[in-house]
Amino acid sequence: MLYQLYETQRSLMEPFSDLAAAAAKVYANPQVPAGQNPFSQRISAAFDLMHRLGKDYEKPEFGLRTINVDGVDIAIHERIETEKPFCQLRRFKRFSDDPKMLERMKNQPAVLIVAPLSGHYATLLRDTVKSMLRDHKVYITDWKNARLVPMAEGEFHLDDYVNYVQEFIRHVQGKYGNCHVMSVCQPTVPVLAAVSLMASRGETTPLSMVMMGGPIDARKSPTAVNNLAMTKSHSWFENNVIYRVPSKFPGAGRRVYPGFLQHTGFVAMNPDHHAKSHYDYFKDLIKGDGASAEAHRKFYDEYNAVLDMDADYYLETIRVVFQDFALVNGTWDVRNPQGKAERVRPQDIRTTALLSVEGELDDISGSGQTQAVHSICTGVPKTMQRHYECKGAGHYGIFSGSRWRDMVYPQVKAFILAHHHDTHPETVAQPALKAASRVAKPDAAPGRTSKTKALAPAKATGPAKKAAKPKAQTAVAKRATTAKPQARKAAPTKRPASNAVTESSQGA
Repeated sequence: MLYQLYETQRSLMEPFSDLAAAAAKVYANPQVPAGQNPFSQRISAAFDLMHRLGKDYEKPEFGLRTINVDGVDIAIHERIETEKPFCQLRRFKRFSDDPKMLERMKNQPAVLIVAPLSGHYATLLRDTVKSMLRDHKVYITDWKNARLVPMAEGEFHLDDYVNYVQEFIRHVQGKYGNCHVMSVCQPTVPVLAAVSLMASRGETTPLSMVMMGGPIDARKSPTAVNNLAMTKSHSWFENNVIYRVPSKFPGAGRRVYPGFLQHTGFVAMNPDHHAKSHYDYFKDLIKGDGASAEAHRKFYDEYNAVLDMDADYYLETIRVVFQDFALVNGTWDVRNPQGKAERVRPQDIRTTALLSVEGELDDISGSGQTQAVHSICTGVPKTMQRHYECKGAGHYGIFSGSRWRDMVYPQVKAFILAHHHDTHPETVAQPALKAASRVAKPDAAPGRTSKTKALAPAKATGPAKKAAKPKAQTAVAKRATTAKPQARKAAPTKRPASNAVTESSQGA
């Protein structure tokens, strides 16, 4: 009933919000009598603020059209690579007519960014994606609003989230032989589970995992968010925050944790800050400070856009992550698409480098919660593990804003590059085969498994060895004449530079 009441109230407010927007423009126009009023700026600012407080915020777009790298403009084409009922895998494909830049982009690492499914859309990571595009091939999980998913698509569970991540990893591996994975906030837990399950089966795991501000072990330095989840019972959440989607939406009847309730919780965590921010916006409009006012709009256009989460996924996340601590206790079982339960064993990960990132002032994922990943991934050599704490950064500062760009991103970029190596040519087709069989396959060479295959390239960490590696692999590629994926991969280097833009579709 609460969801229906909210939608009714919002529908009633919509005309007044539109009227306030029109009035704000009228009083801001000096060519009309209303705009010549001595208090017109204040009146216009008041109507503008009223409009923004009452409007409905739709899903924003990433809006990344071009980026500039070392003076070269690179065009960005955003497209959907894989469509799932509750998620889209998006790729930001880069194009350039500069042959040197194109060749440089082709050799850069592929990174899968797993965005949070915790209230906001994936566009919250726009700044993250924009920075990563300078030096990486970028994919991102774009989670759908549950109220737009018809009931015919079934339910969505935490297990489904983990299985989606595995499928996306295999998809990127199928294109490039392997990839790197970055998770921000909530997905650190399901991403670690996904990679752990792949490792336990003997599948090829990502070259590195970057885990940022996530509740790996929510018992450490619990925040207000953690305390709420840990002190309330499972039934309390089910009875107080779960509602059915109204009939006006495609997902009518689906049980969800509504976005408007989540937004209320976000604001309630720091109401004084938001009140001051809106008042500052009002004053900026009066002063004519357009830059500050626009910065406020951009932030709150993103912050106020929220999505509904499927009830099963939300309730299971509360239980597994914040009440049972199943990941760190080693008691988490995940059902695969075939319905078989598999135990999550992070200690089985051995060939994936691990970087954890925390913000010194993070009030959502407390200090030490993300760093705890190192204590449970005991199979990863210490030389392949690193922790970084960003001084002065809050939760959002570690993936957006100046601290992300100037302090965190250089660390992430260096770590990925240090643990990036080309896979052996004969292994490029392996991920697709493994995804079909769901079990490890032996390598073409007798006596070599996918495990030893992943370990071997990691030895070449010195500059000299890195430089020598491509030549050796080219020689192997020439011998592997029967491997069709490699024939396609080698072809671009033999074509004239005039085909640079066309060839970008092969890996940029």
